[in-house]
Amino acid sequence: MVSFSLAGKTALVTGANKGLGRAIAHALSSLGAEVHGTSRTEAGQRAIESDGHAVGHLLDIANAQNISDFVRRLRPSIDILVNNAGVNAPSAALDVTEDQWDTVLDTNLKGTFFLSREIARQWIAGGISGVIVNIGSQAGTVGIEERAAYCASKGGLDQLTKVLAIEWASHGIRVNTVAPTFVRTDLTAGTLDTPGWGQVLLDRIPMGRFGEAEDIVGAVAFLAGPSAQMITGTTLLVDGGYTAR
Repeated sequence: MVSFSLAGKTALVTGANKGLGRAIAHALSSLGAEVHGTSRTEAGQRAIESDGHAVGHLLDIANAQNISDFVRRLRPSIDILVNNAGVNAPSAALDVTEDQWDTVLDTNLKGTFFLSREIARQWIAGGISGVIVNIGSQAGTVGIEERAAYCASKGGLDQLTKVLAIEWASHGIRVNTVAPTFVRTDLTAGTLDTPGWGQVLLDRIPMGRFGEAEDIVGAVAFLAGPSAQMITGTTLLVDGGYTAR
């Protein structure tokens, strides 16, 4: 029978203090999972705790040593990892600085890889059939102006998902990506509400609206749950038809 229950499972959601990460933490908790969430700031950690849907942790995923130390200390063991934390630094390609490039790639791609690897090592050692859901973007499939670093990071994430899915399938570990269109959050509101540019982006979405966090959580819950046991190595676009053109 089809089931979305996550009862008895423990999930880790990075960047869970606001926006899409917060909505994902709420959704997984509502399906019965014990949820742990991370933020790179102490204020974000407190926000996770006060929200009441997850245990808050401090973690800067752009630092590989931080990741190793964090996973070694983390209790209890994790069954579901949602790599949601990400950043963007919109800039014309001719103006992108090395710091901007490193910030975006270190968080969106390097951090996702090293956290996934550390968790997977624990799963393989313990014989746990874990699940990883990466939060990608339509920008991994199509080019978008002023997002050279971001598109590179999300395109790389799609490929990373495939490689990890292949390598870890024999251990019962599934790895997938959910790739949203522009989702309205506190972080994106400035871009989406920019006169002219916001309308240009909206016109590219056949369904005629930007996404909301609630539009994305169902795809994450599905891929994390028992009804998706034969799905691995795929990117599920939740883009209102943006990439269908």
